[in-house]
Amino acid sequence: MTSETVALSKFACPACGGEATWNPARQRLVCPFCGTESPARQDSGGAIVEHDLVAALRGIGDDARGWQAEKRQVRCRSCNAISVLDPARQAQSCEFCGSAQLVPYEDAKPAFRPESMLPFRVGESQARERIRAWYGKLWLAPSSLARRALTDTVRGVYLPYWTFDAHVDAEWTAEAGYTYYTTETYEENGRVRTRQVAHVRWEPAAGRFSHFFDDDLVCASVGIHPELVRGVEPFPTAELVPYDPGYVAGWIVERYQIDLVGAAQRSRDAIERKLRDLAAREVPGDTHRNLAVRADYSGQTFKHILAPIWFLSYTHGARVYQCAMNGVTGAVCGEYPKSPWKIALLALAVVVVVWLVLSLGGR
Repeated sequence: MTSETVALSKFACPACGGEATWNPARQRLVCPFCGTESPARQDSGGAIVEHDLVAALRGIGDDARGWQAEKRQVRCRSCNAISVLDPARQAQSCEFCGSAQLVPYEDAKPAFRPESMLPFRVGESQARERIRAWYGKLWLAPSSLARRALTDTVRGVYLPYWTFDAHVDAEWTAEAGYTYYTTETYEENGRVRTRQVAHVRWEPAAGRFSHFFDDDLVCASVGIHPELVRGVEPFPTAELVPYDPGYVAGWIVERYQIDLVGAAQRSRDAIERKLRDLAAREVPGDTHRNLAVRADYSGQTFKHILAPIWFLSYTHGARVYQCAMNGVTGAVCGEYPKSPWKIALLALAVVVVVWLVLSLGGR
């Protein structure tokens, strides 16, 4: 990378020369010093490319690596997240767990460069309001939590993702179960009674189907708890734009820690689970057993993308809690402590309701 390219990647304000950053609310580069707005310079301008997975697993050239802008990386010794920062930004603590145990990190080889991304659409003020509203609905949370200025620590992060496409031709075999009933006679308290007894008749079944998996997402982050990431998915990958350094100017970017090989295996595992569900729906009858699915994959492709997350982390007692919000759709998912007093009151209320129901029913 030439020094000229590095200098241009800093996106100087055309009015005062300060370093402009991407503003999601205005969808433009905005100077934090004088407020001047300017459009992002779209140097990448091209179609979103799907790469052949089989060829990629054999080796990706060095020309697909690096960030196309000057960056530095730090690794958290506590949660192992690797953050990619602008050179002038000084990280005092980990963006994900709050630990101050940050050390410089250098790749043996530069990371694969994302070729497409989803820019932030939800601005910081909107993120604060939505997360604050989400916390306001948590009845079991301690009352002290509502008084804390938790949203003051919200920050935007670009998470690394791999997406996978595949066309699958699948064949399945199973035993299909058909329920039928017979009348059974039995004696109870000296009286003869009858009842309907369910049975299952098993028959062999087989079939085939085709399915196209489009943009199966695998998050390559270790900084945010996996259940939170799943809670704010999906991302609208149909709206991806080509990667451009202007979009990430002034933002934290997490470097992927699940590589292409590991992500491809996770995607394959997820697709195979989905194939079993699809095959199970194909089996006739009322139930099934011994389902086996054989799949042939073709047209396997992948992309490395960046997806925006608004994120906060806080400590309550001895535990760290996290909350995340999708930076495009606004979906919120979070963790929170639960008040033992409120849980006790809820349990008492349930006991009272059950007692009242039983009391009224016995009259």
